[in-house]
Amino acid sequence: MKRFRTVLAALALLFVAACNSDALPPASGFTTVQGTVVDSASNKPVAGAIVTVDTVLTATTDASGKFSIDKVPSGILDYTVQATGYQVVVSTANVEPGKPYELDVTLAAQISH
Repeated sequence: MKRFRTVLAALALLFVAACNSDALPPASGFTTVQGTVVDSASNKPVAGAIVTVDTVLTATTDASGKFSIDKVPSGILDYTVQATGYQVVVSTANVEPGKPYELDVTLAAQISH
């Protein structure tokens, strides 16, 4: 029984240590990515475009073409912007912690074959 308690205590310490690891940046290491998506030909907003950051954080543009994604880890991020009838935009950006990043994207119409 004493050995079981020792093992249990060791596992509890290991769990606590893992929770305090640097696997995730501290709260100050996050930012907000916000912006507008517009049509390249008309410069009008594109409603319903899907903006994806680092393959897991997403937002859909509103009627004004605007979007906002909170709690984005700072540093270099990959993003994708796609909307029906438009070519997909894939790129990267370098965002600073605690400072909102403005990501304005222009979508070109999809070329029909």
